[in-house]
Amino acid sequence: MPDFQYDNSPYPIRHGLAAAYQAYWQALARPGTWFSGEERVAIAAEVRNAVNCPLCVERKLALSPNSVKGEHLSDSLLTPTAVDAVHRVITDQSRITQAFVDETAAQGLSEEQYVELVGIAVTVLSIDEFNRALGLPLEPLPEPEAGEPTRYRPALAERGTGFISMLPADGAVGEEADLWKLDRTGNVLRALTLVPNAMREWMGVGDEQYLSMQGMGHFSDFADRALNRMQIELVAGRVSSYNECFY
Repeated sequence: MPDFQYDNSPYPIRHGLAAAYQAYWQALARPGTWFSGEERVAIAAEVRNAVNCPLCVERKLALSPNSVKGEHLSDSLLTPTAVDAVHRVITDQSRITQAFVDETAAQGLSEEQYVELVGIAVTVLSIDEFNRALGLPLEPLPEPEAGEPTRYRPALAERGTGFISMLPADGAVGEEADLWKLDRTGNVLRALTLVPNAMREWMGVGDEQYLSMQGMGHFSDFADRALNRMQIELVAGRVSSYNECFY
């Protein structure tokens, strides 16, 4: 069982946050939908490599990331294409294009694998950044578990919005009925639905770090939060702006 106890935190931490991080670390170690447990943990390791990658720094400063050649800071069992995708998602996500996603597919990283990779990358980064913000060491990555990926692809996933296939707004039915309750939802929530477990895992953390889908509909304050709803949205908006989020 991973720690995430935060005994040395300079601030009190809600129990729900630590529990969500523990649950995600356990899921990270297990075989996923398109990657083994070992590959999933390797993706998490690349998230941390990307933060300190000299090539990524040089690319970020360049007019075009494609104009800078070199090798990423990496000690991974992943393919170079997968390593590059993780580093781009972490360090230069605002310049990811349809052409980049299509090129990764042509180089052997399938659309489904790309989505699972993105889900791992953004969730691990958000947990790591929480620790960094408190000046605490990062949690050791979990030991991967043996087993095979399920390779499950939801039947209703389709192209039409964004760079990858996703469930339509009325597609949360059958095995995916838990993803949202209404016949409509935001595209930002649909983005990982080609790999439904990637969305579930991300939401398990996001619900605690920000707000659940149900909580977003409530505009009053929350008893377990130190910030009121207006302050929560101010922080969320500032972070989105800093990350150049086009939503």
